[in-house]
Amino acid sequence: MTSRRWLRAALPPLFALTAVLAVTMSPRVDAQAGVGDQTLFVSALDKKGMPVPDLGPAAFVVKEDNAPREILRVTRATEPIGVSVLIDNSQAANDAITYVRRALPDFVKALTPANPVSLVGLADRPTILTPYTTDTNALIKRAEGLFSIRATGATFLDGVFEVSQGLASRDYPRAAIVAIVVDGTEFTNRYSKDVIAEMKRAGVSLHIIAIGPFEFDHQDHPVRERSLLVPAGPRETGGGLYTMLAPNGIAQSLEKIARDLNSQYKVVYSRPERTIPPQKIEIESAREGLTVRGAPARARKGA
Repeated sequence: MTSRRWLRAALPPLFALTAVLAVTMSPRVDAQAGVGDQTLFVSALDKKGMPVPDLGPAAFVVKEDNAPREILRVTRATEPIGVSVLIDNSQAANDAITYVRRALPDFVKALTPANPVSLVGLADRPTILTPYTTDTNALIKRAEGLFSIRATGATFLDGVFEVSQGLASRDYPRAAIVAIVVDGTEFTNRYSKDVIAEMKRAGVSLHIIAIGPFEFDHQDHPVRERSLLVPAGPRETGGGLYTMLAPNGIAQSLEKIARDLNSQYKVVYSRPERTIPPQKIEIESAREGLTVRGAPARARKGA
């Protein structure tokens, strides 16, 4: 099957870890390694998936290559986050697209104008619908004009891969991909492991709203690899996964993702002098019932 890869815009990066998730540092993120303070942007959620406010250093544990690090301070994250919304507008998403049109405006309002947002369609090939902008009205107008395209399949893996490549060139301190994907025809020659490696290299956290069963043992390679990426992508990059069999939960899931992104903490810890950067960083919860996942601050472009 021919790979469909024609995303022409550049987008930005954010790397991630979770409570017990070990993350291999990429050269891009490693640019901040060395002597002195290091920064993680961290989400802290309760058992219902709601952000937990007013946490301090005692709520978190940071380790580098299994060695505990001293947490110096914890504050609310105010740095901008570049968010690319990937929308399945293929034929399989015909029943879901109405729910997407209704839900996206509130999601956009929750993130802008403080943060730049981009909209990318996945039908037939990854296509930029709206480039990064903080213009709330422009994003809402485009979102309200979404429709599914007949006789097309989705390009979810290609979209995540190419958007991640673009994110690597952006200068935002943190960034995320939010994907709304429906189980249906998929066009790609990629493997999920390669897509995950590219997200880690670029420093991208992936949040997925997945509608459908997504069979892991499907005979079709693109469909099988997409099914593998759905749980593994968020888990290995520190994002969130929201699964459903019907699209009526899209609005609630987008609301949770927006609340999560807007409620992150900035965790600053101390790293001793070393010539070799750590291979693994972990952030864990020091409190029962608290789930944490995070992302190292991105190096400034050219740093």
